[in-house]
Amino acid sequence: MNSYETYTDGGARGNPGHAGIGAVVVDKTTGKRHHFKRYIGKTTNNQAEYRALLLALEKVKEMGGTHVECFMDSELVCKQMLRQYKVRDVHLAPLFLQVWNISTGFKKITFAHIPRERNKEADTLVNEAIDEHLRMRGGD
Repeated sequence: MNSYETYTDGGARGNPGHAGIGAVVVDKTTGKRHHFKRYIGKTTNNQAEYRALLLALEKVKEMGGTHVECFMDSELVCKQMLRQYKVRDVHLAPLFLQVWNISTGFKKITFAHIPRERNKEADTLVNEAIDEHLRMRGGD
């Protein structure tokens, strides 16, 4: 069984504003941690949260994962993925569908909301991605 944990975060400075995503993918067999971060342009916090989850799931797929536990500090995204909240925002609906579609390819997938304090590693990646972009662009 190729089992992984993911910790994801997305954030925008301003809402919408400069946004970044971060994902920590942990191989549960070896304990190896993989870090991914990306600047994604100007968007909203919720869109960034979805894009971070999508990035993590794409990376788990690439690594051959079949079982994945997804941890995030976005209650909205977590509850939407668990089908406890409806996706009402027209900008989130396509992102939800992308995540939903990739999630159906795993033998087992779970989604869990965690407090921000347990998601600091992913949050750091978000801020690094935004900071690196702003430094390269001169802070626009």
